[in-house]
Amino acid sequence: MSSIQFRDALPTDASRCYQIESSAYEGDEAATLEKIRTRINQYPEGFLLLEIEGEVVGFINSGCAYEVVMSDEEFKELVGHSADAPNVVIMSVVLDPRHQGKGYSTLLMKNFVARMKAFGKKTIHLMCKDRHVELYRRMGYEYVQPSASDHGGMAWHEMVMSLR
Repeated sequence: MSSIQFRDALPTDASRCYQIESSAYEGDEAATLEKIRTRINQYPEGFLLLEIEGEVVGFINSGCAYEVVMSDEEFKELVGHSADAPNVVIMSVVLDPRHQGKGYSTLLMKNFVARMKAFGKKTIHLMCKDRHVELYRRMGYEYVQPSASDHGGMAWHEMVMSLR
């Protein structure tokens, strides 16, 4: 059995996270190294890493808002983020392609959801592509609507999970 650990991201993890993000996302939908650094520095408790045998292989990063506008591009740089806000907005759920299809994203999401519940958050919001809608439904998210966002030139769908 592999040694699996979850932990907050540290500034020294930014390059590895950027490497994973760049390898897993298409086109220009991947966050830049600077955006990843900003997210780690401003909200490390919302940037959860998955390590296997001591290697970072995936992560979820997020910010919090009082009013959620999923198509707000500035929020990806945490403009408008407030750690005290009740609504979590996930910006990336990503695994190194070598570790995809093994159930790790579900494990990572379960840990993240439990963490956000422990922080007293009310909802978790995310956007996903068509092919991931059913996966997130199985994880407990409800479909909201097609998103106005065209981030990365892609079509997105908004989903939400109530934590109460």
